Amino acid sequence: MKSLLTDPVDAEVIPARTLLGLGPRNQDIGNLRQLQLAPLRGRGSLRLVMGMGMALVAAFTMILSVPLPVAAGWLGAALLFGLWSFNQFRNMPFGDPKLSGVAEHRLCTRHALYSAVLWGSPFWLQGLSPTLDHVLSMWTIAVLMMVTLSIVAHSVPLACVLFIAPVTLSAAVALVRAGAPQLAGVALVAGLLLCAFCVRFAQSHIRFRRAEETLHEKTETVSLLLREFEETSADWLWQTDNSRRLVHVSPRLAFALGGTAERLEGVPLLQALSGDAWETGLFPKSLHDMAERMKRRESFSNLIVPVTIGGMPRWWELSASPRLDETGKFLGFRGVGSDVTEKRATAEQIAKMARFDNLTGLPNRLSLNEDLARALNHALDAKSRCALLMIDLDRFKAVNDTLGHPVGDKLLAQVAARLKGLMERGMTCGRLGGDEFAVVLHNVASADAAEELAQRLITTISRPYVVDNHQLFVGASIGFAMGPQDGATVETLTRNADLALYKSKDKGGNVVAGYVASLHAQAEERRVMEQELRGALERGEFELYYQPVVTAADGTLNGFEALIRWQNKKLGNVSPGRFIPLAEDARLISPIGEWVLRTACHEAMKWPSNLKVAINVSADQLTDPSFASVVVSALAQSGLSPQRLEIEVTESVFLRDGGGAAQLLDQLIGLGIRLSLDDFGTGYSSLGYLRKTQFSTIKVDRSFVVGAAKGSIESIAIIRAVVALADSLGMSTTAEGAETELEVDTIRAMGCSNIQGYYYGRPMPASDVLTLFRAPEAADSAAA
Repeated sequence: MKSLLTDPVDAEVIPARTLLGLGPRNQDIGNLRQLQLAPLRGRGSLRLVMGMGMALVAAFTMILSVPLPVAAGWLGAALLFGLWSFNQFRNMPFGDPKLSGVAEHRLCTRHALYSAVLWGSPFWLQGLSPTLDHVLSMWTIAVLMMVTLSIVAHSVPLACVLFIAPVTLSAAVALVRAGAPQLAGVALVAGLLLCAFCVRFAQSHIRFRRAEETLHEKTETVSLLLREFEETSADWLWQTDNSRRLVHVSPRLAFALGGTAERLEGVPLLQALSGDAWETGLFPKSLHDMAERMKRRESFSNLIVPVTIGGMPRWWELSASPRLDETGKFLGFRGVGSDVTEKRATAEQIAKMARFDNLTGLPNRLSLNEDLARALNHALDAKSRCALLMIDLDRFKAVNDTLGHPVGDKLLAQVAARLKGLMERGMTCGRLGGDEFAVVLHNVASADAAEELAQRLITTISRPYVVDNHQLFVGASIGFAMGPQDGATVETLTRNADLALYKSKDKGGNVVAGYVASLHAQAEERRVMEQELRGALERGEFELYYQPVVTAADGTLNGFEALIRWQNKKLGNVSPGRFIPLAEDARLISPIGEWVLRTACHEAMKWPSNLKVAINVSADQLTDPSFASVVVSALAQSGLSPQRLEIEVTESVFLRDGGGAAQLLDQLIGLGIRLSLDDFGTGYSSLGYLRKTQFSTIKVDRSFVVGAAKGSIESIAIIRAVVALADSLGMSTTAEGAETELEVDTIRAMGCSNIQGYYYGRPMPASDVLTLFRAPEAADSAAA
């Protein structure tokens, strides 16, 4: 092997006579003609453009010195010749190793001679006594043609010489006739030098190409030998003769084929691989492909073919290249093979895993995208509609957090089974990941039909589940988009369905939302707001306002509720109703809530000691294990008594959490902090919340206050029931949103403990709150 790598490359220079085709007819020139013709492959368009371009330049040059019909006639002849020559060479198999190349070489020389006649004629279009200016201009263009040809077709020097020599000779004679014999000598010398250049250039080219082929063959042989000795025992070398029969069968190949080397010697390769199918001719397609490639003497690499060994199906991976001798004669094929049966089985399993969800068995995102692409293509072709439904489970996180992921996984499997049971022809459901699913609808009639299916999905998913003796309830939010009107590509339709899903979740879940164009603007607004919200704390854009809470009986001030405000340079004043949900989704509510807590406690220390401060806390904050320590830290740093701090929570805290929030609230109660249940009666209104946690206050929503003032029997009954319930549990009640004297009188008449609303004061900044306490002191000092 070492000697093979270090053998000197054949550096023999091809004689000029042989290169020009002037040697003996029986001379062995091997693959010389193919090497000469190979660089011409694919250059037909270049030659056509070059010839026509130079013909146009020559015609425009001679138009001032030659009669117009003569110049036009020559130009027409040149253009027709160029097109004819291009057509002759267009499908010519230049450099094909299976051909000798002699015919193609002769065609090149003939066309070079025809072209020489064409380009030698412009010197004589003025007659036998042309002017010097005309001859010189034509000679300049002819020189450009000869130089260009020498570069483009240097590998075929005979063609170059047959063009250069006649054109040069014609130019020299014309120069003599024009009275410039010395220039004629220069032209002859230039033509001679160009011919010599072409021959020398061709010799270098052929020498280089032969050296390249020799190195390629040796490198290929070394690579095959290295694979034979260095790869695993499943690999082997194989070789055939020019009839595609096995030769030099190695013991390793014989073992793989289940026979002996002697018995397999001379057996057709296809017969050895196909087994019993050899008699019937019913070969697998991949074996047919391999046989065709070998018939065409083409190389192939990493071709996977099924084989039958001892009656058992196997899979082999084969690579091979044709073998040629020094003269270019085909000898057969040499290649390498390996048994990839186990590898293929593993690959098929991996492919299946890559396309289906392991937990639910449903198609995964990749499969759904492919199915959606098919649905879109069909909708575009048939001018019909398709749809994509995006499904997100509501309250699933609570199951994972409280009962663990194994229970959550079993719940997802049951959800998948229900989805699959609703699928009909033209429907595909799959899991995108986590608690997200999707349904692809082919050829759906209308958006109403898609919405109807979505409602059925919600109804089915929302039925109770039983997992490990636990009865579980989850809902579903669904957003859908119609194709192709809502998106003609998979990416666009998926994005728009996702925007619709966001809309459905913003509505509180368990609803269906269809895509509308305005969702893009809302998404962009949301993106900008989130970007600004992330730096709002550092930029100091938040401010706390405080709304008074008074005793219902006599209107005495007993505290304030802290309300956050956001002033942004880009967005202006942003209401809490817009940015608080976004802060919760973006996981920004905890740092913002901590700032509110610390700031409110600090400001409350400047008030009289009998006044409380109420702070709203989100469910995300109460699921943070460090929240209790943050409250303790805020109280310690500000010096505020725990009894003066009231934390307000809503019923959603208990719906989104499986018990952790209730435990944390119990810890806060143990510190002496008061708890208030906000918006009681507007949500789920479960009395179990009041049993779980010792609230000090129940807040009645403004909607009931307004209704009671207008005489609504239902609102009056609800307020009275809440007041009676609170009194029996030792809790106080606070009515929110009282704005008129009638509303205040109504609330007092029904026994509410406290009142909060514009009637007693709008939310005000901290400086205005301090003014309320300093006014009497200023009045006393003025009287003194």
